[in-house]
Amino acid sequence: MTSIESITLEVADLTAAEHFYAALGLGTRVRLRASEEPTDGFRGFVLSITVSQPGNVKALFAAALDAGATTLKPVTKSFWGYGGVVRAPDGTIWKIATSAKKDTGPATLEFDDLVLLLGSTDVSATKRFYVSQGLEVGKSFGSKYVEFATPSGTVKFGLYGRRALAKDAGVPAEGSGSHRLAINGSTGPFSDPDGFGWEAAALTPAS
Repeated sequence: MTSIESITLEVADLTAAEHFYAALGLGTRVRLRASEEPTDGFRGFVLSITVSQPGNVKALFAAALDAGATTLKPVTKSFWGYGGVVRAPDGTIWKIATSAKKDTGPATLEFDDLVLLLGSTDVSATKRFYVSQGLEVGKSFGSKYVEFATPSGTVKFGLYGRRALAKDAGVPAEGSGSHRLAINGSTGPFSDPDGFGWEAAALTPAS
């Protein structure tokens, strides 16, 4: 099964990024490398940390802010659960969320899954592209959303309409330049129809 072993974020200030991601405790699933490639506005993707309870959302959200993030959407309760959105010092958008409505234990910084959501201009066409690359569809909601099947312990992966993804993150959909993202998978190298690049998974961590 094709999988994503990690993602690489390309950052202008490597030291600040290393400090931020160490505070979140994401381990080797998030790698960093220096880049000065021009980028402006929405980069077309959101990374999501899913956790087991609201207390963990609040703890991780506070840790992100303490490490230099800015709030895009404050932590709130909704019909689907509990969560909020921040922008990391390097510009990456992070959503921290849970489907649980109540805490079942003390709050921790532990997380259950790391999810990469790519904003696509044509979800159906991009889904077909990824199926041709060996990915298996786990869930599909027409032309709106696709979730691919991934092995346990790897980065989960889905497609969302670009404008809908930007709206969910609380930012305008417009953007240009580099995505500042590389996807380290068990297949590739290749670029998808929206210009997101996949690389070989065997990379050395930057920190």
